[in-house]
Parts: sequence; structure tokens; C-alpha cells
Amino acid sequence: MKIWVDADACPAVVKDILYRAAKRTNTNLVLVANANLSVPPSPLISTVRVGQGFDVADNYIVQHLEAHDLVITADIPLAAEVIEKGALALNPRGELYTEDNVRQRLGIRDIMEQLRATGTQTGGPAAYGAKEKMAFANAVDRLLANRRKL
Repeated sequence: MKIWVDADACPAVVKDILYRAAKRTNTNLVLVANANLSVPPSPLISTVRVGQGFDVADNYIVQHLEAHDLVITADIPLAAEVIEKGALALNPRGELYTEDNVRQRLGIRDIMEQLRATGTQTGGPAAYGAKEKMAFANAVDRLLANRRKL
């Protein structure tokens, strides 16, 4: 199992949790972004810099992941592709995407895009705080523990 991170918009606190989890569980962690990233020195942690452009990092992840890998992303279309390939997708708030909820979230995302296109102010996601950080850390721990049991 490998952990992939859609790292362009990933909060630093989430990356820190993943660095520790990778080392603790001896799991390979790959951060994919269109900019250079600074990561702790470890043979388990690597980065991939992709070119600029829409969904370039997402496409790289989808092309290289394997079934049962874990992808960290807030990008719902990427999560849908990850699930389609038999891998797991987790958002930075600790919510695991499933076949059922990803379809629903894609629909909501499309409605919100339409509202924004008409000039309607829709706001953004709630602030990322201690509650979200804890939920994410707990979800990562559970997923990595369950994978070792397989």
C-alpha cells in the first residue's frame, strides 16, 4: 500500500500527520504537486513535481496508483476516479469517500459551481481546526491499521 497526496492544496498540518504516519507504519508516501515541496528526509517519503495545468497532478496520481492505495484529496472528481480504480480516497477532514457519497458530492459540487457562475456567493468550507485535524489523524490511523490486517 502506498499513500498518495494531492499536495497542491493540502494543508500543512495534514502533511505533517502523514509524515509521522508513514514513518510509524513504514508506509510509502508520495506527494504530487505542480511546485517544489520540502519534505522531511526519509526513504519512505517522496515528491513528484508535475507540470502546470488543470488536473495534471490528479491525472498523475490516477495513472500511477494501484488498487488498495490511499489517496488524500479534497478534489471530489479525483476521489471518484480513485474509487473507480479500487483504491481509497480520504479528504483532509477525515471523511472517507465511498461509491455512494462521492456521487452525491459530485452532484452538490456541480450545483455549487452553477451558483457561483451566476454570481451567487456560496462561501467556502468551514475553517480547518483541531476537530478536523483529530478526525483526519484518527481516520489515517484506522485505515493504516486495517491495511496491515489484510
